[in-house]
Amino acid sequence: MSNLQHIAQAAWRIRRHAVRMGEVQGQGYVGQALGYADVLATAYAHALNLRPGDPGWEGRDRFLLSHGHYAIAHYAALIEAGIIAESELETYGSDDSRLPMSGMASYTPGMEMSGGSLGQGLPIAVGMALGLRHRGNPAFVYNSMSDGELDEGSTWEAALSAAHHGLGNLVCIVDINNQQADGPSSRVMGFEPLADKWAAFGWHVQRVDGNHLPAVVRAFDTARNLAESRPRVILCDTLMGKGVPFLEARDKNHFIRVEPSEWQQALDALDANRP
Repeated sequence: MSNLQHIAQAAWRIRRHAVRMGEVQGQGYVGQALGYADVLATAYAHALNLRPGDPGWEGRDRFLLSHGHYAIAHYAALIEAGIIAESELETYGSDDSRLPMSGMASYTPGMEMSGGSLGQGLPIAVGMALGLRHRGNPAFVYNSMSDGELDEGSTWEAALSAAHHGLGNLVCIVDINNQQADGPSSRVMGFEPLADKWAAFGWHVQRVDGNHLPAVVRAFDTARNLAESRPRVILCDTLMGKGVPFLEARDKNHFIRVEPSEWQQALDALDANRP
């Protein structure tokens, strides 16, 4: 099996885990999870240096989920990575579960920050990257964020700071699905030309189709291996609902409604296209 096939299978399982968790509660940000699965699979099945049995290992790469409502997607990736047991997905969103609707670093293995208020991940990631460099730790910090977080001043303050400090151990990944709570992201607060803006802030910039796995893998490899001492950003254009045709075609909004009868249909659609 090639490395690309390995990652594609991981993406398929991540999508399936997310749908199964959504079915448990009858809700969840499944559209985002399906759209972002290829990026998460590349991170957890290819790029990140981790020890699944020791999620607090000091030498680990840190993956911060700034967009805390993507927790269902991140849990699916943590299950795929072996950090969380697959059996726990049945507890998603339940009382006393380690898998709450929004990520909590205090009790969920593999969660590096607690999510909720958007725009906080990149400032935290800058501090982590500075701290790791100060200690001589070669680990990387990956900050995952949504396009809605481009509206936050804290994001751009952190971006400026990261470039100022030459943080070559920091990678930011932006999911551009053009959806946020108040409507299409590009209408709420226009952010184009986005690549030019990050470049003007001193970052190494790549923009890729976030659902084209070879391009995503190349972008992660380039970001990791770049010799320059400056932060890297990967802008990923994704399609909400990717992998489930009837959800891909559904009118897009921040929270895609899935009817009770459609959860099994979604699993069947994924199974029909297993890599």
